[in-house]
Amino acid sequence: MTARVLIGLGSNVDREKNIIFAIRELRRVFGDLQLSPVYESEAIGFDGGDFLNLVVSFDTRKPVRDVVLELRVIEDRQGRDRNLPRFSHRSIDLDILTYDDLQIDEPGLQIPRKEILQNAFVLRPLQDIAAGILHPVLKRSYAELWAEMEPDAISTEVFELALD
Repeated sequence: MTARVLIGLGSNVDREKNIIFAIRELRRVFGDLQLSPVYESEAIGFDGGDFLNLVVSFDTRKPVRDVVLELRVIEDRQGRDRNLPRFSHRSIDLDILTYDDLQIDEPGLQIPRKEILQNAFVLRPLQDIAAGILHPVLKRSYAELWAEMEPDAISTEVFELALD
């Protein structure tokens, strides 16, 4: 059975290089990808450089935990330091936002991610490529959720980056 997976990507260290590398690796592992526009946003929770963020969608037959392991391998290859505080600089951050309608809430794995509803830099690119898809818990479309996001929370700007 094939699952539709939505992944959030972010970087604020060698941003362009790390985003391009991650997309190449995701294509190598998962095949065809659908990419949102890339957005630039300020760091949240710490003083640091601005982030580049986007959402990637792909279909896979891999179980969710295998997808998580593949994402960790890509992060590790890009020098992701897992000993840093939660809110700190990142060479690359790859998070499963959704895996079909799956709902998991356990230590180290939360699907759908709470950040979908908390951060414009997640919800805006998510609605760009999955506007009609329903949030697995709320059963409302990402376009609806984006339209209702607080205007103060919307601090993302499109960043031109050639990804193809």
